[in-house]
Amino acid sequence: MIVPDRAVCCGLTWITTGQLSAARRRLRAAVDVLSPFAAEGTPVVGLEPSCTAVLRSDLADLLPDDPRARRLAKNTFTLAEFLTAPRAPHAGRWAPPRLDGVDVVAQPHCHQHSVMGWRIDEALLTTAGASVTRIAGCCGLAGNFGMEKGHYDVSVAIAEHGMLPALRAAPESVVFLADGFSCRTQAEQLAGRRGLHLAQLLASRLPGR
Repeated sequence: MIVPDRAVCCGLTWITTGQLSAARRRLRAAVDVLSPFAAEGTPVVGLEPSCTAVLRSDLADLLPDDPRARRLAKNTFTLAEFLTAPRAPHAGRWAPPRLDGVDVVAQPHCHQHSVMGWRIDEALLTTAGASVTRIAGCCGLAGNFGMEKGHYDVSVAIAEHGMLPALRAAPESVVFLADGFSCRTQAEQLAGRRGLHLAQLLASRLPGR
């Protein structure tokens, strides 16, 4: 695993607030750092769904004249995609740790749902033995939206459509799975429920843990 020695930003905060020139500057800086890995065929794995979605979709739209952007978009993967890719270097040599007896209630991030999809994540979990209940709809925080003045009531009302009732109905023994930082923040602040990222759940079941 390689962690770039320079911090990069996907620019989503600037995209969602309409500051596209500032977003392009940040995306160009991200491309400068990440595109050499993509050029070598090294997979770029995004752990935050919103950032991953930007690299997969918005990046090529905002930097249409940069061929590096298209190459990086094609070489960016979610964790589940990377772990289960049939052509990955670890293919045939890695299997997810067993999750037999683990009940999961999952909140897929909206950006992942709309850009990458959550089917591969769900398949990984069920193949490993977990029982998965998928929450429908948005958590309501939606990045900066729920933090902005005048949006709080709307944010909570959206959370009441799916996530909050699901969490109230789920015993504490059930794992709340949410890869998105916004989703975990909303659940913790409105329901007192701490969420796990897929990486954390899998790591907790590795041998020796």
